[in-house]
Amino acid sequence: MGIAVVAPMPGKIHEIMISVGDKVEADEEILVIEAMKMENSVYSPTDGTIAEIRVEEDDKVEVDQVLVVLD
Repeated sequence: MGIAVVAPMPGKIHEIMISVGDKVEADEEILVIEAMKMENSVYSPTDGTIAEIRVEEDDKVEVDQVLVVLD
C-alpha cells in the first residue's frame, strides 16, 4: 500500500496536473481544489510515483477523502 494524499478541505476538484505513472517530487503541486470560490493547491507530501488517482475534475470531495495514492 502506498502513501495517500487526502483532501485538506471540502470542495470541488478544479484541476489535476498528474497522471498515473508520473514521478513527482516532494512539495510538487498535483491538483487544485476549489473551495469557497478560492483555488487551493494540493502538494505531494513526498517523492514518489502516482499509483492511483481516485478523483476526476469537477468531483466534489470531503475533508480527508483520499485523492491520490503514491508508491
